[in-house]
Amino acid sequence: MPLVGVQCCTRPLRGQPTHAVVEKYLRAVREAADAVPVLIPALDDVPPQDWVVRLDGLLLPGSRSDVGPEHYGGLPPEPERERDTARDNSALPLIRAALDADLPVLAICRGIQEVNVALGGTLHPAVHAVSGRLDHRAEPDLPLDERYAYDAHDVRLVPDGLFRALAGADIVAVNSLHYQGIDRLAPGLAVEATAPDGQIEAVRAPAARFFVGVQWHPEHRAGDNAFSRALFRAFGDACRARARARAARRAGA
Repeated sequence: MPLVGVQCCTRPLRGQPTHAVVEKYLRAVREAADAVPVLIPALDDVPPQDWVVRLDGLLLPGSRSDVGPEHYGGLPPEPERERDTARDNSALPLIRAALDADLPVLAICRGIQEVNVALGGTLHPAVHAVSGRLDHRAEPDLPLDERYAYDAHDVRLVPDGLFRALAGADIVAVNSLHYQGIDRLAPGLAVEATAPDGQIEAVRAPAARFFVGVQWHPEHRAGDNAFSRALFRAFGDACRARARARAARRAGA
């Protein structure tokens, strides 16, 4: 069974610095992608290549924290916004190493923003403040199942794209909840989906085996949503292909 690294966030727990991942991402990897999740601590003194050579896939989960503007030439963040410098310093080099090694990657919410920044793109620090954009922020007081219901808005999928093939439709409803969002697209990435306001909602690196990012949350009850199941299944298939290739190389060594 393939091993999928899942990038941790850092946050205090009872006064102690802690590395953590919300369980729904681990469940989605295990149950929807049929792979084994392995936590990647946000330690910037571990060379990213040490992870890449041992893994069959990488999942970059969402988070309450923002990608630091110093990584893309943005303005200083609002004081109330949450930061995770340790995750920035761990994830951004790991993304570049994963792309270089053709490691399958699925990036979700903060993850798609990290991918765009790691590869040279920029972000809107507050999408709702951009003229003509919708307010994509979550309603924090709603129960989880209402907050993450797959009806925040539709996205239009690019004709002949990977996501169009997975969905079997031109338009799908998604549970897109975010504060930041892609501004200038990074070189080497292609748009796969856009919101009604034009905001980029999904990307892919066409030259890679499987290197995609989504701004919505397919990990939430992934088994109950056909498009989410298809996305995680495709990710798992790419990870299994990577695992077989690694096993073949070891056998021939």
